[in-house]
Amino acid sequence: MSSSSLRTTRRRPRLAAALLVLALGLAGCGGDSDDADPAPATGSGAFPVRVEHKYGTTEIPRPPTRVVTLGLSDQDPVLALGTVPVGAVDWFGERPYGKWPWAQPLWGGTPPEVVGERDDYNLEKVAALKPDLIIGLYSGMTQEQYQKLSQLAPTVAQPKGYPDYAAPWQEMTRQAGRALGKPDRAEQLIAEVDARFAKARQEHPEFAGKTVAVVDPYEAGKYAVFAPSDPKVVFLTQLGFTVPQQIVDAVGDEYAAEIGSERLDLIDVDRVFFLTSDASAEPRVRADRVYATLEVAKRNGALFLPYENPPIGAALSFSTVLSIPYALDQILPLLGGA
Repeated sequence: MSSSSLRTTRRRPRLAAALLVLALGLAGCGGDSDDADPAPATGSGAFPVRVEHKYGTTEIPRPPTRVVTLGLSDQDPVLALGTVPVGAVDWFGERPYGKWPWAQPLWGGTPPEVVGERDDYNLEKVAALKPDLIIGLYSGMTQEQYQKLSQLAPTVAQPKGYPDYAAPWQEMTRQAGRALGKPDRAEQLIAEVDARFAKARQEHPEFAGKTVAVVDPYEAGKYAVFAPSDPKVVFLTQLGFTVPQQIVDAVGDEYAAEIGSERLDLIDVDRVFFLTSDASAEPRVRADRVYATLEVAKRNGALFLPYENPPIGAALSFSTVLSIPYALDQILPLLGGA
């Protein structure tokens, strides 16, 4: 997931959701359902904990109960670790506070206070919630914003060592675990997802080595071909698929190769995954004269995945400890024998 996604306009919300590496609580106390004793990042089993991040090191003196999440997908690892945020940011207006089916049961009956949209935080709303921890992992939080937020509560900014919106889901889960004093539980959650991938690879050896492309056909004759580092592509390579060199070369250091129909030869692979925002996308792609000449089209090797209804594309774009199992449940039956 990357900062490029946040510069995308509302006019193309599905591309904004997709380009996350581009390219999502209660108004009272947050609940904590984990029975394990809270443990700091050091593993000593007691607070305070110290969490290193992009803007320094934050000390959290006691187990937090009123957590505000300011990253677009931060609510997922926090919910997975047993804490319901009291505040969260909006998800481009289409999904308030990232209310997706993989996370919905964990929110309970009362939504969190929406304290901003994307990286535009309303400090007054954050302050009114009286948080004891603010988390902004999958965000573009600036140092100025960090300093202001730190006056309200201990604040954990983006993971150190990664560009904004580019930390892998495992690191964001670990960082949330450190901040909540549950590093062991975070590692357990990561291991459970890794085991799901391992099981899928074992049950589907036919995926191994087959070439793959992930594409957003966002306008007629225009396509975004995602980089190997994009979480949606990483998801498929974890199943055993590979990205061909022609895509690697075309993308270079960018999050995606933006191409026209004349370069669709790039995606003449074993399986191509088109992420679609509406019902018109699939017939539009199939009507593309260049696409019709590709071997992948002739073999019917394309899979069209919607961002919504069901939100398979959104789950891939979110790429969190909660959304990945949902995506596996949705995609594996569609792949069949690949």
